Amino acid sequence: MNEVTELTNEKWIREQLVYALNNNDIETFRHEFLDMHTYDQAQFYEELDDMQRSYLYEILSPKEMAGIFENLEIPEEDYQTLLSEMHPTFAADMLSEMYADDAVDVLNELDKEQVASYLTIMDDESAKEIKDLLHYEEYTAGSIMTTEFVAIHAHQTVHSAMQILRKEAPEAETIYYVFVVDEDKKLVGVISLRDLIVADEDTMIHEVMSDRVVSVSVAEDQEEVARTMRDYNFLALPVVDFQHHLLGIITVDDVIDVIDEEASDDYSKLAGISDVDTVDKTPFSAAKKRLPWLVILLFLGMMTASLIGQFEDTLNQVAILAVFIPLIAGMAGNTGTQALAVAVRGLATGEVAEESKWKLIGREAGTGFITGGSCGVLVTLIVYIWQGDIFLGLLVGVSIFVTLIVATLAGSFVPLLMDRLNIDPAVASGPFITTINDLISILIYFGLATMFMSYLQ
Repeated sequence: MNEVTELTNEKWIREQLVYALNNNDIETFRHEFLDMHTYDQAQFYEELDDMQRSYLYEILSPKEMAGIFENLEIPEEDYQTLLSEMHPTFAADMLSEMYADDAVDVLNELDKEQVASYLTIMDDESAKEIKDLLHYEEYTAGSIMTTEFVAIHAHQTVHSAMQILRKEAPEAETIYYVFVVDEDKKLVGVISLRDLIVADEDTMIHEVMSDRVVSVSVAEDQEEVARTMRDYNFLALPVVDFQHHLLGIITVDDVIDVIDEEASDDYSKLAGISDVDTVDKTPFSAAKKRLPWLVILLFLGMMTASLIGQFEDTLNQVAILAVFIPLIAGMAGNTGTQALAVAVRGLATGEVAEESKWKLIGREAGTGFITGGSCGVLVTLIVYIWQGDIFLGLLVGVSIFVTLIVATLAGSFVPLLMDRLNIDPAVASGPFITTINDLISILIYFGLATMFMSYLQ
């Protein structure tokens, strides 16, 4: 009941905001709108039409709009459209007010000419900060870190450190961890805000800090960063260069975005499409993303049809064999996809380390043996009772037994091989593995049928 009431109140507030905006009631709109959480502001902003958004830019400051842009959940290509609606100076000021890493995420979706234009209009300090981050390769720690953090020196007192913290905290993205550097700006320690508050004012920082600091390289892949953050339950993680200079920090909110992005990317590849996270506006754009995979799978399917054609004589002599083709191919595809999901998940989460990859393959082989044996015995009995032919039942049963073992091994081995070759294992998508296992299962089934044709006749 409380949830229903809350949803009703939210709907009423949004209606009131739209009414105030459409009727030029600026005072009421600003009072109600700015009282909302920035996430709710962003959700409201996404629902507005072009005219309403253009009016919104007139009654909100660049700093107020910055909070909205930092919480938008829109397709990447829409950022260019929204920024083009604003006056260039307003857009540049808004980007300056955003946290540097969030501003970089937006600018990465624009043309180089547009990026250069906005950087030219910005104040020098913000422009330099953003330029430094733009140079880092995408999907690395450097591309998602922020340079808005608080750093203090090891050889200063807690009192002086607190003064620095009070001065710089308003501009920092987080202050729960305060990182400690030496005279060369190398990372030497970390101290929590709680420890800093309870420490005696005259105590030296190096006496109360922890010198066992977990950090990541600026070139580290963002997936590895997310795993480190997860393993240690950090709220922030320092980023260093090869000489251990402190360059920036990565906060937990950015890691959550990375996890969401990587999960969507892997799911897209497993589904055999380019991007499942983006809702396509037209059938043409959706088809353009899916067509390449479908064309590849079409040719693989033609190979399966061609393979069946090679056993035309076998089919002509024992036509009943055709009845069981969908059964064997379907079972191979299903068990291969199951093994694929286990392997890809293990690689994505880091649970499958180098020394345990053979253990995974061995376990999946054992799983295939047990499931294949169980299904093989069951289908042998069913076919024998149905057709009254023990040799036909044995043929189908043995085919399923062998096929499930091979399909399980293929489903686990292919992504491990791709990972070894530095190829995203999620590329071994469900449709791809299914089609490959179709080929394997048909070859096994008709190969055995041809070998034991005399028993079937």
